[in-house]
Amino acid sequence: MKQKINTTWKENMAFEAEINGFKIILDAEEAVGGENRGPRPKGLTLVSLAACTGMDVISILKKMRVVPEYFNVEVEGELTDEHPKYYHSIHLRYIFRGKDLPMKKLEKAIILSQDRYCGVSAMLLKSSTLTHEIIVQ
Repeated sequence: MKQKINTTWKENMAFEAEINGFKIILDAEEAVGGENRGPRPKGLTLVSLAACTGMDVISILKKMRVVPEYFNVEVEGELTDEHPKYYHSIHLRYIFRGKDLPMKKLEKAIILSQDRYCGVSAMLLKSSTLTHEIIVQ
């Protein structure tokens, strides 16, 4: 399966990307010639990771008949000091709120996502260390 994304330069450091019929503006900060009109590309990598694993976890938990009232994935990435700068370590915080949230099922869903289903995790594991924690409120 192929996926094609069109990314067009708008002006200065701004680009408009079109994916699945949606448009998004990406830009750089003012210090490097941008106008801060949109997110940075590397940050969107972390967004993609959070959404990919988050969707997996919810899907798996629903099959286990575990549905949280609230679910959030926080991601922190640490960049290398030298160019090309990339996330050498990434930490995910899976935050749940609700009743009847068995820790073993939460952990199983997360491990299945990271080890088997989330393609973004699989790509990032080639260059980064991924760690996680589970917080149940």
